[in-house]
Amino acid sequence: MRLVITLVLAASVLALPSKAEEWPTRPVRVIAPFAAGGTADTLGRIAAEQLSDAFRQQFFVENRGGGGGVPGSLAVARMDPDGYNFVVSGIATHAIAPAVNSNTGYDPVNDFTHVAYFGGPPIVFIVPKSLGVNTLPELVAYAKKNNEKLTYASPGTGTSGHLVAEYFAGKAGIGVEHVPYRGAAPGVMDVMAGHLRFGSMTWTTASGQISAGTVVPLAVSSAQRLKDFPNIPTFREQGYDLVSTTWFSLSAPPGLPKSIVTSVNRELVKAFAKPEVMERLRTEQILTEPMTPEEFKKFVGEEYVRWKSVAQQIGLKQN
Repeated sequence: MRLVITLVLAASVLALPSKAEEWPTRPVRVIAPFAAGGTADTLGRIAAEQLSDAFRQQFFVENRGGGGGVPGSLAVARMDPDGYNFVVSGIATHAIAPAVNSNTGYDPVNDFTHVAYFGGPPIVFIVPKSLGVNTLPELVAYAKKNNEKLTYASPGTGTSGHLVAEYFAGKAGIGVEHVPYRGAAPGVMDVMAGHLRFGSMTWTTASGQISAGTVVPLAVSSAQRLKDFPNIPTFREQGYDLVSTTWFSLSAPPGLPKSIVTSVNRELVKAFAKPEVMERLRTEQILTEPMTPEEFKKFVGEEYVRWKSVAQQIGLKQN
């Protein structure tokens, strides 16, 4: 009898699903720490849609804009790692913000579980047609010949466009003067009008004027030339070891069970390789690549160190 009871109990235990197998049993929240309509929001919704299909449970996006994405990210860092709260992370919140501001309230690497890399658009340098410059070496030669600090536009202080331009200037040995804008569109228009020497913008915001031929694109920060714009060279092929995108990703509170991390990463890697998803990303030149959770965590750490070094070199600090 004792043997029978033991076998019955063992069978009952084996029949019980683990917490990972039960997950998710209710809707899962994905916090996008920026306003609706931007790239973070778009990628978050694509991910939520794909995960909803994969796990047959609703994944929904909640926008918590403000503070450069820091407050929304901090809120997730402090949540329980139960698998029901994620955040759309990225270069702004998990590399640049903590690199220039010691008061974010979180460690960008260790205070999160980094789940999956989405990707993002590259930075592009544009110049006004009136400048008479058509290549990156010509822009550098122009600066040195005229002994001039080149004024440039970016979407704002501490943005990818800002730090990429400063990184490039350091490598090229030229002086630059930053003119930050609240958003990229006004900066692009002032570059087009010839009020500034160049602009350092995400591809998404500059692509309209590039396609219209009203500005001259000198270089993109992608590893290879963009398939839809093969005539625009990369920084790397012009002699500057500069590869960067305004990337986004998915992270969660620290301590998220590995089984959940693995399964979500696996589904997102598959999702972002689907032709229909790739086509949606292509319209904004959002470049993506598969990464394991381990590879992605290492990437976040490297990006943080990289941009912290640039911020320190130019004395950039924010409160």
